[in-house]
Amino acid sequence: MSSQATAKVNPGVQAFLQDLKGKEIDHVFFVACGGSSAIMYPSKYVFDRESKAISSDLYSSNEFIQRNPVQLGGKSLVILCSHSGNTPETVKAASFARSKGALTIAMTFKPESPLAKAAQYAVQYDWGDEAPAINTNYGVLYQIVFGTLQVLENHPKFEQAIDGLDKLQAVYDHALQKEAENAHQFAKNHQKEEVIYTMASGANYGAAYSYSICILMEMQWIHSQAIHAGEYFHGPFEIIDESVPFIILLGLDETRPLEERALAFSKRYGKKLTVLDAKNYDFAGISEAVKGYLAPLVLNRVLRMYADRLAEARNHPLTTRRYMWKVEY
Repeated sequence: MSSQATAKVNPGVQAFLQDLKGKEIDHVFFVACGGSSAIMYPSKYVFDRESKAISSDLYSSNEFIQRNPVQLGGKSLVILCSHSGNTPETVKAASFARSKGALTIAMTFKPESPLAKAAQYAVQYDWGDEAPAINTNYGVLYQIVFGTLQVLENHPKFEQAIDGLDKLQAVYDHALQKEAENAHQFAKNHQKEEVIYTMASGANYGAAYSYSICILMEMQWIHSQAIHAGEYFHGPFEIIDESVPFIILLGLDETRPLEERALAFSKRYGKKLTVLDAKNYDFAGISEAVKGYLAPLVLNRVLRMYADRLAEARNHPLTTRRYMWKVEY
């Protein structure tokens, strides 16, 4: 790692990567729930594409415990995330992983939380509209992922990834400016919809999944489903007609042809289509080698603006809940 790239890395991540040197890891488990799980989809994609010797899996926290993967052991790295650090299933998953001899690192916004104390390493990320892209949960997770690949496999894309994350805020700013009026129009057109589907593939699927289950279902009480573009023609495409709203994401990774095919069909039979295409955003200065991995971060940031405008139009704040944190479950 160059000193210039390393200097941009979260201090907690730097300490973890320093200690990772000399360790043998053959399997990485990404473990979380809800939106914290959704941010891990691109990182799983990175490992599938870039690691030659390390397998990876992504688990919902409680299933990770109950399924008890036979591969989990002393050569495993378990990466966990909970924004509050209080998610019971994820806290238990950290303890469970350690009981199996795995190395654990937790990401959270709350450094004194139970999750931070349950894992061997804990890293705090920044949160909110003013948080620099490189320091958000997505950014810190990529620091861990590309740093791990560099330490364990001498992978060459660490510096490109860190440089890209460092430049990503400018991409965010451009994309948000470009989409501002579109987000306002989306909110106006969709404020009375009872169902909105999302669709994507590859590294971008997590953004579609998060918008569906966290924004539309949890925060807006709108029926939704995140459809994988590769699965669209194996059942879900029967639902589309001119009255059904879809949000379709197009990224820059190797699975883009799946998204393009799904979009082409949807244009033939649907009318209420909101298309967010990463090709329309300015990634100037960012290496081609990592653009596909960074695109979902930009799409996710744009989607958050769409969520804000929708909540305003519906007079339904994103903080409104019926059950979460209010009743026993």
